[in-house]
Amino acid sequence: MNALIIGCGRVGSSIALQLQREGWDVTVVDENEDALARLGDHWPGAFIVGHGMDVDLLREAGIEEADAVVAATDGDNTNIVIAQVAQKRFDIGCVVARVLDPARADFYTTRGLRTVCPTKTAIDTLMEAVRSCAPTNVARVTL
Repeated sequence: MNALIIGCGRVGSSIALQLQREGWDVTVVDENEDALARLGDHWPGAFIVGHGMDVDLLREAGIEEADAVVAATDGDNTNIVIAQVAQKRFDIGCVVARVLDPARADFYTTRGLRTVCPTKTAIDTLMEAVRSCAPTNVARVTL
């Protein structure tokens, strides 16, 4: 299985390393060559320096053979564009975009884009944590 990861920050590098350990052939794209250090000294996959919205670079990175594409840069707009290009232009069946803005994530999800919104996950998890430790008989105050 071939995976293409766009963005090699904390999220992208962790996904790349996990997929590689699970036997995937992984190619990572990042604008910053120093991001390669996040993958360790013995990274067996490919690493390409460049912008993930460059279609020629995506081809060089092997998008046409990819079974999965993950857009995990630090920009919502960038991730959305990369994901749409992978999905619509290259017909990749498994495309996932990290989108930090919950409203934007919902909007694109309703249009068929698979999004992961860490902000929404954090809100939901924090609310559950607060509810789980709050007293059960909380008096409601009305003004």
